[in-house]
Amino acid sequence: MTTGSLRAGHQQTPGSTKVLDRADNGLAVRRTVLPGGLRIISEQIPGVRSASIGIWVAVGSRDERATVAGAAHYLEHLLFKGTAHRTATDIAEEIDAVGGELNAFTAKEHTCYYAHVLDEDLPLAVDLLTDVVFDALCEPKDVETERGVVLEEIAMRDDDPEDLLHDAFCSAVLADHPLGRPVLGTEKSITEMTRTALNGFYRRRYTLPKMVIAAAGNVDHGAVLRLVRKALRDRLGGDSAPVAPRRGRVRGVGTRRLVLHTDDTEQVHMMLGMRALDRHDERKYALSVLNAALGGGMSSRLFQEVRERRGLAYQVYSSVASYSDTGHLSVYTGCQPGALGEVVGLIREVLADVVRDGLSDAEVARAKGQLRGGLVLGMEDTNSRMSRLGKNELSYGEYTSVSETLERIDRVTGDEVAVLARELLGRPVAAAVVGPYDHTDDVPDEVHEVIR
Repeated sequence: MTTGSLRAGHQQTPGSTKVLDRADNGLAVRRTVLPGGLRIISEQIPGVRSASIGIWVAVGSRDERATVAGAAHYLEHLLFKGTAHRTATDIAEEIDAVGGELNAFTAKEHTCYYAHVLDEDLPLAVDLLTDVVFDALCEPKDVETERGVVLEEIAMRDDDPEDLLHDAFCSAVLADHPLGRPVLGTEKSITEMTRTALNGFYRRRYTLPKMVIAAAGNVDHGAVLRLVRKALRDRLGGDSAPVAPRRGRVRGVGTRRLVLHTDDTEQVHMMLGMRALDRHDERKYALSVLNAALGGGMSSRLFQEVRERRGLAYQVYSSVASYSDTGHLSVYTGCQPGALGEVVGLIREVLADVVRDGLSDAEVARAKGQLRGGLVLGMEDTNSRMSRLGKNELSYGEYTSVSETLERIDRVTGDEVAVLARELLGRPVAAAVVGPYDHTDDVPDEVHEVIR
């Protein structure tokens, strides 16, 4: 398998096409930069009958002012309510008529609108997606309809302790930084959001240089280009270049240390962790190995100590989130309120042991195997491959093959993991708790001790 020499999409000459990867079985990855700064990247996969296509926009919840928190997600809902050419019913009926899927999601640094269809229905998928993303009307009546839907979604989040906990932890570890705010916004910000604010957010931020169209499956790159050019017509013009990937160093971030949401639940849910690496840090592969060994599976340290040996919790795991300029490593558990102190004490011991002694060779090998298997098995469907293409292009501006990623994982050493563990696990700890406590003073002492 070979990879093209020019990697950075934001530096590629408008109007040019580069082959980024090619294999003997017919797989090919190509990228074209169209006039106006729009990038088209595709992966042709022989032997499949489906096609997935997504429009990725480098706009997420971190791009919002506090007064319009939740605007990116609210807008994602609104764009499906009708365009200059279709009603919301038309959109739903057309995709259902071909047995396809049309959906979207909003994250902290990007938004994606995608379709998954039979290969023969790719023209319809391109037409629908471009219509929704570029020609939505944002009618006042639809703004009001979706306001109720988004408020219901916030209420559902509040009724799900794990979802609520995740937002609470982000608030604890990133404080008042936009990355620490919920993607959904707040009840107050959504209630007060105006149609003018939403439409302005849409028109200012949904621009071609901030967009990537990714396609994967039984797709021909030239055919995708023709469909996109036909759909966008006069919009493809000018000398704008694609925006470079977000970079930088997050500033002005404090830590709340402990965030409590009082909830009359049978279980207490807790997440604790610390600031970690941004996604551009080359040590991210070592961090993935560390995370897998800590709490990534049934053989992990945390699972074995908390669940298997003592039966104190049904769920315990660790996870990593990486953004353009920061990140965090966290540990989650859900247990009986009376067991929380003991569980937190065990988590603290596990982290301290890894800081002191590192991981064994067997743990490093198992973690690498878990990462390799998860990556390869996760690439078995066209939607996953499309997502990898689009997200990587927005996040890094370049293509990295699965083989290259596997090689980077294989090169991680136990010493690298040990050095990283000592650095990260020694950082200040923040925690979030959702459970039957009226005040932070009621939370077990072990939680307060671990965040000091």
